[in-house]
Amino acid sequence: MSHISKNKTKLLARVRRLKGQIEAIERAMETDVPCAEVLNLVASIRGAVTGLTAELIEDHIREHVSNPDKDDDPARAQGASELIDVIRMYMK
Repeated sequence: MSHISKNKTKLLARVRRLKGQIEAIERAMETDVPCAEVLNLVASIRGAVTGLTAELIEDHIREHVSNPDKDDDPARAQGASELIDVIRMYMK
């Protein structure tokens, strides 16, 4: 079973929130909201997409590369843990 399938409900909730945020931008632009407000909406979407991306990458590493909590090879477990930490920092 794919890690996406295991977390489907949680991931779909995040995607639906993104959809709502995108619709908010559309409404704002249709009603001539000041550009600074539109830019704030766009920035919030960027953050949400970045968070979703980081979660998907981390889950992918844990499922398909190495799960640092379960891997019997200590070096591989440490490498996977370090990679996850780097991705978290990079995606902030």
